[in-house]
Order: sequence, then C-alpha cells, then structure tokens
Amino acid sequence: MAEISLTSGGVTATRAHYMALTRRRRLYSGITLLIFVLLLGSGFWIANDRNAGGFLDGFRQILDFPADVVSEAWEKRADMPRLLLRYFPALVETLNIAAVSTLLGFFGGMVLSLLSSRGLARWPRAIPLFRRIMDVLRALPEIVVALVLIYMLGGGPVPAMIAIAIHSSGALGKLYSEVNENADLKPVDGLASVGATWRQKMALGVIPQVAPNYLSYALLRFEINIRASAILGFVGAGGIGYELRNSMTWGQGRFDEAAAIFLLLFTTIVVVDQISSHFRNRLTEGREASV
Repeated sequence: MAEISLTSGGVTATRAHYMALTRRRRLYSGITLLIFVLLLGSGFWIANDRNAGGFLDGFRQILDFPADVVSEAWEKRADMPRLLLRYFPALVETLNIAAVSTLLGFFGGMVLSLLSSRGLARWPRAIPLFRRIMDVLRALPEIVVALVLIYMLGGGPVPAMIAIAIHSSGALGKLYSEVNENADLKPVDGLASVGATWRQKMALGVIPQVAPNYLSYALLRFEINIRASAILGFVGAGGIGYELRNSMTWGQGRFDEAAAIFLLLFTTIVVVDQISSHFRNRLTEGREASV
C-alpha cells in the first residue's frame, strides 16, 4: 500500500509540475505575442504618419488603379494581340536574365556548398569563412546590388543578371550545404582509399547522390529569379519590368499596354511554375525510388 501511495503521489507531483510548466510556457508565449502585436502596430502607425497621404486615407482607393487598367484594356481589346507580340521580346529578355543568373548561381552555390560542408570541405578550417561568404551574398538585396551595378555599368540586363546571380549563389549554397551533409560518405571514403583527389571525390562520390536535390532547388530558384528580374526592370535593368514601368509612368492612355504586360508576365509565371513543379516532382520521385 505504501508503494502504491508513493507511486500515486509521484504521479500527482509530476502532473502538477507539468501543468506548471505548461502554464508558464503559455504565459511566455502570450507575452511574446503581445510584444509582437505592439511592435507591429507601432511600426504601422509610424510608417503611416511618415507616408505621403496616409495608408488609411488611400486604402479606399486601392482598387481604382486595377479598375482603370481593366476598363481601358477592355475598351482597346482589339489591340491586345498586337501588344502581346510587341512586348514578347522583352519577356524573352527577362527569361534570359533569370535563366543565366540561375545557372551562374547554381555553379556558384555548388562550389560554396562543397567548400562549407562538414566532412566534405577541402579546407575544414575555412568552413566558417565560406559560410559567412554565403551569408553575405544571401543578405545583399538584388535591387541594391543592381542599382550599384547600373551606376557602374549603365542600364541593361547585365547588372540585373549579376545581382540575381550573386543572391542565388548565397541562397542555393545554403540549401546545397544542408543536402551535402546528409550524403552518404562511404563512396567518398572508398575513393579516398584508392588515392582520388578532392575534385574526383566530389564529382564521383557526392554530386551523383545530391544531383536530384540540386536540380530541384535550382528549378525553384528559377521561378523566384523570374519575378526578381521583372522587379529589377523598374530600376532600369531591362526586361519586361522596364516596359511595365514606362507604361505605368505614362498613366491614362497606356494602361492597355500595362495590361498586356501583366498578362504576359502572369501567364509566364504560371506556365513556368507548372513545368518546374512537374520536373521537381519527377526528380524527387526518382530519388526516392533509387533509395
């Protein structure tokens, strides 16, 4: 009986301790959420006070611009095929910027990831250095780098391509390094036992294992870079974003051109997203089947 009462007393004490921890966790979570809401609200009001015109005052007019664009595009709908053909080369330029920057980011991220992966790095002591390099590349906003490069090189697609490639190298390098650390090291050890160099161990022992994930992340990054290249067009980096800025700057009377550009960009993003998702699913299924 004494053992039973002692056991029940222990259970009661454990339950009371657990409930106390739960209440404390809920209290801390509530305080954190309250602080977050207060910071969010104060930040919004400060931004609203400093904004020209005020957000709340202009919120009622938020649908005026889309309505004007749609109405003018509908009135001039007969010219829509001509406008789509007119701006299609700019769309191709945007896709080229995204594709080349993704390719450069793919190779840059792959090299940085192999040099910063534990158990695979050529210089283990330099792993923190390469990780900080990826952090810096990932932290640099594309638009800031593009503005600096436009000042140095002039307007055009090259600054946008370099800016997006720099950011893509840091982002893909981070993802690839996590994939590398989950790779099986037995092939690497086997290659090392027969005297293979570091490049041979990476090319024959690691990359074949992680290639499906590499390509999957690269396709996902390509989707992101299409949007980024379109946005950079607003600062003079070429592509369809540059044409969209011009059509919106002129305002009423050229809203049909803006609608055509919106339609081209939206259709492209949807199509690329569907194709990319299809290939990423096939790569993932193939990797799981091989495992």
